[in-house]
Amino acid sequence: MKKIEPKEWIPLIKPYAKPNTLRSLRQVADTLLPLLLLFYLAHKALSVSLALTLLLDFAAALFLVRLFILQHDAGHGSFFPRKWANDLLGFFTGVLTLVPYHHWQLSHARHHATSGNLDKRGVGDIYTMTLEEYLKASPWDRLKYRLYRNPWIMFFLGPIYVFMLSYRLPLGYGSDKPSVRNSVALTNLFLALLLAGIVVFFGVKTLLFVYLPIQYLAGMIGIFLFYVQHQFEDVYWEHNPRWEHLKAAMEGSTYLKLPRVLQWLTGNIGFHHIHHLAPKIPNYLLPKVQEEVDLVKVAPTVTLKDAFKIAFADMHLYDEESRKLVGFKEAHQRLREAQGKKAY
Repeated sequence: MKKIEPKEWIPLIKPYAKPNTLRSLRQVADTLLPLLLLFYLAHKALSVSLALTLLLDFAAALFLVRLFILQHDAGHGSFFPRKWANDLLGFFTGVLTLVPYHHWQLSHARHHATSGNLDKRGVGDIYTMTLEEYLKASPWDRLKYRLYRNPWIMFFLGPIYVFMLSYRLPLGYGSDKPSVRNSVALTNLFLALLLAGIVVFFGVKTLLFVYLPIQYLAGMIGIFLFYVQHQFEDVYWEHNPRWEHLKAAMEGSTYLKLPRVLQWLTGNIGFHHIHHLAPKIPNYLLPKVQEEVDLVKVAPTVTLKDAFKIAFADMHLYDEESRKLVGFKEAHQRLREAQGKKAY
């Protein structure tokens, strides 16, 4: 992709970065109301069939993912024209999604500013080592990284660790800021009240077989979506000062082309390349940008089938020579070759 200056592409994108309050409110209604209804139906289904309950839990989890996308837009200031409205929605949806709004907002902004930058990894992203770093690492550090990148751990244990444990503490990037610590504490307080309300009005069984599975499944889907949109063989990584925002968006993020129903349920987050290029565009305008702006059509397109292959593929290390993601198998082959040369 040739270098295109911001003055050339910003005018193409800017007209779409205008939220529509009525359309945004409609999204809140068509997301929150079905979520609450599905929660209630899953609660009632407990007296009929656990299998039916879990099926309704999964449907509710998809709406919870959609709710997070609304929180996500609010965090970028792209859902409502007014900051106070974005922050209000972001905070209260954060109680429902288990994601403390201001804490996440800060680290996610950092992710957008540094995505694809080899010199600024580790905040708001899925950490990726280079092949050279992995080969030079100690056996213990290599083991830790392999466990971290193991798909069974990432997708099945990750939701518990990220959403239910780590987000309950003001740790990591921005944790020194009072606003971040207060956001986490206030979110936890409202969350405690919510959990108490569920136990009082619906019972412990509903907490265990409805609320917690919905949260777990939504977290799993969320991690999966985020992973496959930044981890693919030809993904863009670059050092300063060669790193470019446009390339990071178009070559470092995918266009995840989902079936229409899933596209709607995931709040158009599959148009991730456009979102990274211009996060001020509301989610409901991203498909329009894809249709009308030729600039964004160069991003790699990934289907749902491709996404599952990516999620479980051995692509965990960035090789700066080939400019591709490679796997642990190749890395350990190089380690054996290096050890053989030393022995010789």
